[in-house]
Amino acid sequence: MVQNPYNIDLDRTPANYQPLTPLSFLERAASVFPQHIAIVHGALRRNYAEFYARSRRLASALAQHGIGRGDTVSALLPNTPAMLECHYGIPMSGAVLHSINTRLDAAIIAFQLDHAMSKLVIVDGEFMPLLQAALTLAKVTPRVIQSDDPEFDDPRNPVVANDYEAFLASGDPEFDWLMPEDEWDAISINYTSGTTGDPKGVVSHHRGAYLLAQGNALTTSMSKHAVYLWTLPMFHCNGWCFPWTMSVIVGTHVCLRQVRAEPIWNALADEGVTHLCGAPIVMSLLISAPDDVQRALDRTVQFFTAAAPPPEKLLADMQQAGFNVTHLYGLTETYGPAVVNDWHKSWSDLPPARQATLKARQGVRYLPLEGLDVLDPDTMRSVPRDGVTLGEVMFRGNVVMKGYFRNPEATKKAFAGGWFHSGDLGVVHPDGYIQLKDRSKDIIISGGENISSIEVEEALYRHPAVAVAAVVAMPHEKWGETPCAFVELAPRQAADAETLRNWCRQHLAPYKVPGRFVFAAIPRTSTGKIQKFVLREQAQDLAG
Repeated sequence: MVQNPYNIDLDRTPANYQPLTPLSFLERAASVFPQHIAIVHGALRRNYAEFYARSRRLASALAQHGIGRGDTVSALLPNTPAMLECHYGIPMSGAVLHSINTRLDAAIIAFQLDHAMSKLVIVDGEFMPLLQAALTLAKVTPRVIQSDDPEFDDPRNPVVANDYEAFLASGDPEFDWLMPEDEWDAISINYTSGTTGDPKGVVSHHRGAYLLAQGNALTTSMSKHAVYLWTLPMFHCNGWCFPWTMSVIVGTHVCLRQVRAEPIWNALADEGVTHLCGAPIVMSLLISAPDDVQRALDRTVQFFTAAAPPPEKLLADMQQAGFNVTHLYGLTETYGPAVVNDWHKSWSDLPPARQATLKARQGVRYLPLEGLDVLDPDTMRSVPRDGVTLGEVMFRGNVVMKGYFRNPEATKKAFAGGWFHSGDLGVVHPDGYIQLKDRSKDIIISGGENISSIEVEEALYRHPAVAVAAVVAMPHEKWGETPCAFVELAPRQAADAETLRNWCRQHLAPYKVPGRFVFAAIPRTSTGKIQKFVLREQAQDLAG
């Protein structure tokens, strides 16, 4: 074998190679713009010098308490400054950050603590009772540090002896924090929802976080010193890597403890917010707010959404209110969003209905994602670019997870054929943009015909009385399955089953029209995703 001449005597050294890590973004921001405001939380204003020093204090305190490389530190926190510090301070100690969904029950949290082998938990006072209930079920006995947020005051949860501020005070603000030994080292573990069994621990590495954090800035056209409002939970895929992105552009984090209309509108108007992310339900929350809560905006605010495509009317209302909405797509296994509906300038001249159709597509790969395709999972061949042929959406590249922690079988299955299998079914349009049609487990097979639940939902969303729609399979004696539609009506709107059935007949093939309509509150996860597994169980019961 002939040796590559460009590799002879040209080796990696500390002078020409350093592992990639998003932790370096904060160091740079603090050294170049130390006085720039990094964090806003209520009356609190904290600059980059303080943010960096506190993160180093956290890393130092963790190290003093025996936390080191490969250890897991859990965080049960809302979108507060402490959560931002955890995204830097915990990996600066060499440990792995485990962000816990604050809306989970005690049993699931106990499972995660055990599976991740958590050594220490930083918990907000509001969630201390939840953590205590989880620890009674868990096998591990991590040290607990309570963080008390001035924006939350509850006398039922008193400050514990080793509270977060005292813990930080014991640390060194000049701590020589640990770079990863290898950029492939884990930076975080995040757990999937576990709706079909125990949650799986998705392991992310420093390299992927570094790349996606920069990819966010490029994809969202974030300028230097942009202002980001935290309506997206930071526990969800590490806030899509935006805790690290904001240090890239030396921006300002505006923390938001609770996602409520009034504080969102106030932050938008008073703090100069330029960007925010959230599910379509956050858009609905903004638009449906009373007139005396909504505020006039002197700029266009960039809103990035995932999950179900926003209805045409909601997009129009958001645009009128001063927002530009962009659709993203990704999974926990891809560090959050890795696909963007990159908008073409010429599309803005199209009729609103056509624009809404284009905005409903998930789009094309992020810059740091090397491979995105829709493949036949049996042959692993690309489906035709006809916008019709279904296949499975697959990813590969540097922003795909390391794998599932302590679950080699699931990891092997997910990476079969050299691609990450998303489990999402989609099509590719002639211009190369992908569009989701369903989760593989959500496709409805009626009389041998495949019915996309998303297609039926999109038809329902076009009806002015429909605020939220979710369609699942219902058992049917003749056809095997038939669509069942769960519907939430818009405020001050009325519609019955026959009205919506006739509407669907006008917009769908007859076999795709739901056989049953259920008008009720639709269950969602803490991140706004509709819990279709719950609805499938309800549809089973309704079918008898």
